[in-house]
Order: sequence, then structure tokens, then C-alpha cells
Amino acid sequence: MSDTMKQVYLYDGSFEGFLCCIFESYIKKETPVDIVPDTFEQFFLYPIKEIETNRRHADRVFRSFDIKMSPEVTDFIKCGFLICHPKKEMLMYRFIRKGYRVGGGIIDCLADPDVHELYRAVKHLKNEAHLLRGFIRFSEYNKTLVSVIAPKNWVLPLLAEHFSDRYNGETFMIYDEVHHSALIYHPYEWMLVPVEDFTLPEADEEELLFQQLWQRFYNTIGIKQRFNPKCQMTHMPKRYWSHTVEHQPERLGEYGQKKHLSGT
Repeated sequence: MSDTMKQVYLYDGSFEGFLCCIFESYIKKETPVDIVPDTFEQFFLYPIKEIETNRRHADRVFRSFDIKMSPEVTDFIKCGFLICHPKKEMLMYRFIRKGYRVGGGIIDCLADPDVHELYRAVKHLKNEAHLLRGFIRFSEYNKTLVSVIAPKNWVLPLLAEHFSDRYNGETFMIYDEVHHSALIYHPYEWMLVPVEDFTLPEADEEELLFQQLWQRFYNTIGIKQRFNPKCQMTHMPKRYWSHTVEHQPERLGEYGQKKHLSGT
């Protein structure tokens, strides 16, 4: 591909938009120096080329992954778009270019720096999703289960099927305060929606009582003589504690009972 004209691809931040960047690069036989979402605020030394999202172009590129590589690599690329890597677009761009040349075996080429780096990032994404399947705590507000999380990666697409199956008769929302998005489920369908700002309402007396009972249960089953904070943080990193009921402080309620400060 020609590198004579150096430019930055600017896209809408969606997976389809990123696939259109791949399409543009191959059709125009050009290699961008960077690919960034349109929310990225930075001064660029090179000209900016805005890439329009076209569903037909995106579908064409997406189908090519199975044909030129394999379904396993296709799933890997889908996960790659969810990672928190600061240069994920260019990392994935280089991976896909190499994948077109190598084929499905690209996923095993861990000696390649780009493949290895992307592999580690995807592994971190999947590990975080696995942890959150156990760490998420719901509270009930007006007959809706609500949870707030703060993950490093955009894990909601990986959590959707698990929680939709587990709570298929409930209405719930999981809000990601880092990526400003929410997984919303209502029997029997779910959707991912952008949410710029969200504040939990005050919990009612019944919800506060359930939170208090859970914390008392948590404290009761613990063996004080075996309390080991370092070991605890190994199994549940401290960054998750701010959104788990059992790690929240308590305060005295209206009738002398303790209430949690947190609504999650």
C-alpha cells in the first residue's frame, strides 16, 4: 500500500465505522498514520480524513474475516475493539493486515509484537468480564435492578448474554460510568445505549434493609483470625470495592439501624 500521503483517519467510534476505515485503506491503497474516533481531542501534524460509516462497506469487511482468516479470528477482532488500549485502532489495523496475508494462523503468531500485544489486551478484557460476572451487585429501584460498574475495558457486550440469561424475568440496567454506556434489559430483549450521566436515586427502606442484611451476612461468615487483606485483593482487586455493598461504610438510620451510604 502507498504511504506517499500521510493522513489520519477520523471515524465515528463505532465498530462499523472502524471496519469502514479498513475498507477505505484497501480500496484507496493507502496506509493511515493513525485511526482515531471523532471524540479524540488532539492536534495532528497530518491531514485528517473523515471516514463515513457505511453499513454495506462494513459488512463486506466483516464477512472477509471468516473467508480470509477464520471464525475464531473474527471473534478475536470483535473482542479487540472492546479493549482499553490507547492505540487499539492502529494495533487492530496492523493485526488485520497481517491476518489477510497469513490467514487463520495469525492468532497463533505470538512472536509477532502486534499479535502478542493484542492477545494480551484481549485476555485482559476477558478476565475483567469474568471477574465482573461475580462482582456485580444489583440494587432495586422502582422494581428495576440497577448496578454501576467502572471497568477498564468496555465489557458490557460480553456481560449481556450472561445476565440476560440469569435474570431473564427481570428488568435491569448495568451502567458503565467509565465508558458512559448502559446495558438495559427488559424481558426478553437487551440493548446497549450511550448514557452521558447517571446518578442513582435514593434507596428506599426495604432496599437499605436488604443491603444491611447482606453486609451482616458477609461479616458473619468471615473468620476474623484468617482476615488477610492482601489475599482478598488478589481475588477481588480493590478498584472493584467502591461498587460492592459489602465494602461500603454504614450509617445509623431513622430507627437506630445502620444504613449503607452506597446505593449499589
